[in-house]
Amino acid sequence: MATQTIDATIFASTHPDIVKRTSIPGLIFSAVMLLLGVLVFASTFEITDRSSTLSMLLMVLGTAFFLLGIFRLFWKSKEVVYLPTGSITKERSIFFDLKHMGKLKEMIEKGHLAVEDGVKSEGSGNVRMDIILSQDNKFAAVQLFQFVPYTYTPVTSVHYYTGNDAATVSAFLSKCKVS
Repeated sequence: MATQTIDATIFASTHPDIVKRTSIPGLIFSAVMLLLGVLVFASTFEITDRSSTLSMLLMVLGTAFFLLGIFRLFWKSKEVVYLPTGSITKERSIFFDLKHMGKLKEMIEKGHLAVEDGVKSEGSGNVRMDIILSQDNKFAAVQLFQFVPYTYTPVTSVHYYTGNDAATVSAFLSKCKVS
């Protein structure tokens, strides 16, 4: 099956109802980790024997908490949200065998991912389906890729589903998962 040139991929494309915003709980957790790291590191200066194992352990733990707090602050404190419902979205990829390519492409292009018994996901495969799904199942974005030596190439453009269609995508995902 021939693949086509598609510039936008699902994780790089934009939708007007999807925004990335700062997660307040994530921000608070990052700040607590930073503060804990500083406090644990500073506690090493209160120990009289600075060459002790406890002192070294506290120094390593303090540095680790501080660095994890920095990492979470800059890279993990954002969340992608579906605006109409305020639901947080999750990104995932599911793999299929190449024999399901035609059926999956047809279902995506028709706009209806039906729950079919014959389509089962694999641990890895030549066909990858990238999905963005809101936690309340009111929004879904789906794109299909095929493995062409060394990379996955888009086969379909990004298709968006809302309302009952998004719930159907969620049902399809739960049905086709490997047991």
